[in-house]
Amino acid sequence: MTGGLREVVLDTETTGLDPGSGHRVVEIGCVELINHLPTGRTFQAYLNPERAMPSDAFAIHGLSNDFLSRQKRFAEVADDFVAFIGDSPVVAHNAAFDIGFINAEFALAKRPAFKPSKVIDTVRLARRKFPGAQASLDALCRRFGINLSERAKHGALLDAELLAEVYLELVGGRQPGLTLSAKSGVQVEADVEKAGKVWPPRPHTPSAEELAAHKVFVATLRNPIWRP
Repeated sequence: MTGGLREVVLDTETTGLDPGSGHRVVEIGCVELINHLPTGRTFQAYLNPERAMPSDAFAIHGLSNDFLSRQKRFAEVADDFVAFIGDSPVVAHNAAFDIGFINAEFALAKRPAFKPSKVIDTVRLARRKFPGAQASLDALCRRFGINLSERAKHGALLDAELLAEVYLELVGGRQPGLTLSAKSGVQVEADVEKAGKVWPPRPHTPSAEELAAHKVFVATLRNPIWRP
């Protein structure tokens, strides 16, 4: 899919809640959207946080110290991450959290801050559309009937894919005749060949019976404007 509005849905997993307290990013997940629909292009990276994983964070995403110790450091994937985002707007759920953590990683890598061209916070969109309702990702998925069966643990790429579906609903919903593939996230058009019988085009010239019926109908009209 080419052309149109490009956006990137972003999510992160971390060792905790505050980068100022030494917590780090351990996974980045991104999903490319064109005109609000996933194209199937993604960016995903597990990261070595160079610190121990707290038990409460491990309970959320299941990323262990042993697994993460074998992954690349943020500085090693930063160029690929920036290239994937490009100059596209970034869509995130509670965006200040994700952007704050990513900028903390850029600072540790002694690189310029990450500055998306625009940041769209789906928490704000949800609270504007459903005042007073729960605005968590899980709650919005349940509201829109989005399947959460594969979400036994949080994961940045999986959550970004779910958020892409939530974002589509928040900005207007699915169009009739179009669906989103849960596996690839691409737009799928309805199979026209299976839609039923295709009727031949109707001739434009009216039949003699239709002309006679029209003449009878016109005779019932009182002073139509086209009569002299």
